[in-house]
Amino acid sequence: MIIKPDEVIKLRRKLEFDKYFDIVKEIIEKVKNYGDKALIEFTEKFDGVKINKIKVEDEEIDKAYEKVDDETIDSLESARENIERFHTVTLVERDMKIDFGEAILGKKYVPYDIVGLYIPGGRASYPSTALMAGVAAKVAGVKEIVACTPPDKNGKVKPLTLVACDIAGINEIYSVGGAQAIAAMAYGTESVKKVDKIAGPGNIYVTVAKILVQKDVPIDMPAGPSEIMIIADENANARFIALDAIAQLEHDPMSIAVVLTTSINLAEKIESEVSKLIGKKENFVISVVNDIEEAIKIANEFAPEHLSLFLSEPEKYLDSIKNAGSVFLGEYSPVAAGDYAVGTNHILPTMGYAKYYSGLSAETFLKSYTYQKLTKDGLKRIKDIIIRLALAEGLPYHAKSVEERFK
Repeated sequence: MIIKPDEVIKLRRKLEFDKYFDIVKEIIEKVKNYGDKALIEFTEKFDGVKINKIKVEDEEIDKAYEKVDDETIDSLESARENIERFHTVTLVERDMKIDFGEAILGKKYVPYDIVGLYIPGGRASYPSTALMAGVAAKVAGVKEIVACTPPDKNGKVKPLTLVACDIAGINEIYSVGGAQAIAAMAYGTESVKKVDKIAGPGNIYVTVAKILVQKDVPIDMPAGPSEIMIIADENANARFIALDAIAQLEHDPMSIAVVLTTSINLAEKIESEVSKLIGKKENFVISVVNDIEEAIKIANEFAPEHLSLFLSEPEKYLDSIKNAGSVFLGEYSPVAAGDYAVGTNHILPTMGYAKYYSGLSAETFLKSYTYQKLTKDGLKRIKDIIIRLALAEGLPYHAKSVEERFK
């Protein structure tokens, strides 16, 4: 469907999720009050299966390797290596220390003790998400990593997901999904450990649950139904664009794909390609813009999870991009590369939250504190400033705590 440029931003209004708050609040409260019992009941209600055990035993993880072919295991290992390499190289320096002579100032980053990861699994198996979240947490130095993921129709976690969790270094796996899983990790149950931080993508219920529990437990970001925005000039490959758009629509019925192009001819070709492949889709739109600058302006307002630039010189627009989860430059940089194996992370802010949040990284699992050590001369140099400002604020003992050291 081809729409006007000023209608693109209005698509955001269709993703309002206030109406889910009351439903999710009730789920969270029941999990807080009834623990495992509530998890078992909600799993039967929402997933259609009755589970006896919530925690996956080590023996089941070992057996999972026998059910996954060697080539897929090798691919998971290779992807893990690429993700680990990127997140290690880009990790912030752990101990920043500056010696000014009279004062030593510093900043230290420390990992959370225990983090909880959400691995989607309702509509499809997402072993790649286990790698993305688990490896980043391991690189950060998190001591204990637990994960929740929905059971299949037999009440078991898919073998591929179990293998990926193991390869990623996840310590404990729980076969529970949805908003109830987020509540379980936030507040703890008889089987699920309470965590210090929650990370991972999910459907609208999972995302709303993360937003609601963050008053008690920090989260990575709101990461809900997938989305892609593609900016293309007249020379772009219509077939590639159509496939990249459709790929993101595979994730969830609420996923969206938007193409902005300077060419009406290309727009029609893309629309034809998509129609041939999957028919008409309301959550796929194209808009013809006057120039690339207008497209970039729309993209910054829309703040997409994935932003693909099908342009002759995509790099020259990087400095103009302010709000995006991850940017893909050129026709041989499909989003699927970032989803699986290039090494960057695919857990990204959606629903416009790229205006305020960054994508998941090793830093997601770190917190920091600053420190300072002053000599007597160092304190003397700023003594009068401290005293004057403390008195100006009406805090005399702040001033006295400094004055006393020089009597």
